[in-house]
Amino acid sequence: MATDIIYLNGEFMPLEEARIPVLDRGFIFGDGVYEVIPVYSRHPFRLPEHLQRLQHSLDGIRLANPLSDPEWTRLTHDIVARNPGDDQSIYFQITRGVAKRAHEFPQNVKPTVFMMSSPLVTPPPEQVENGIACITATDFRWLKCDVKSVSLLGNCLLKQAAVDAGVIEVVMFRDGYLTEASASNVCVVRNGVLLAPPKNHLILPGITYDVVLELASVDKIPLEVREVSEQEVRAAQEIWITSSTREVLAVTALDGRAVGDGRPGAMFRRVHALYQDFKQTVMRRAA
Repeated sequence: MATDIIYLNGEFMPLEEARIPVLDRGFIFGDGVYEVIPVYSRHPFRLPEHLQRLQHSLDGIRLANPLSDPEWTRLTHDIVARNPGDDQSIYFQITRGVAKRAHEFPQNVKPTVFMMSSPLVTPPPEQVENGIACITATDFRWLKCDVKSVSLLGNCLLKQAAVDAGVIEVVMFRDGYLTEASASNVCVVRNGVLLAPPKNHLILPGITYDVVLELASVDKIPLEVREVSEQEVRAAQEIWITSSTREVLAVTALDGRAVGDGRPGAMFRRVHALYQDFKQTVMRRAA
């Protein structure tokens, strides 16, 4: 059986040999950020955009980037090459490093850099064809959701609520407006217009979100990026979730009630097909 090869602080090694001190601030405080990059046919998808988001997250927690973009790019290709499978999910994690436990930032501490590969699991055909069920909840997380922080306890609690309810995701509202889902961005179709919440401190700036809006714009789909009220979501003809691993999925039931006619809508099918074509085009160019 193939052994998973990871990268940790300058070395490649088998996953089972990796060790991190218990005083690492990622372990003690959740003081770090992460990034997830889908890989299709051994080619990272939108790597520059992911690295840009990684830099945004590092800036958000005042942690200097330990590597340059060319170094991240080389390491990403190295970790892909060292692991089996044409389609992979590459995980980066950077923490502030190992130091005596104290809330203030330590001085002259080397960040911990970790990378690993997992099989990329995209939605099964039945989810694409039939859509998924979701529930709703109040978004009780912190006010820096644009930082891809390893401090994900709020998201974990929300995701477990979905599991407990036997559904795929939790669609969240804050003060009467749509934010996102526990591990996805959310957009809706209302009266023939695609509505997407603006990228601000209340949502993660999704890479797939960007692709979907770009494709909608090119295809002349009516689009509004603005605050979307809870009432608009509940009255929407279509609801979608987007993420690097889920790509684009239709929500066909929300809190036990059908969305639209209870089937993926025409606009979803149009954008889903555009997304698949775009993905294949990008991969062909990268080959």
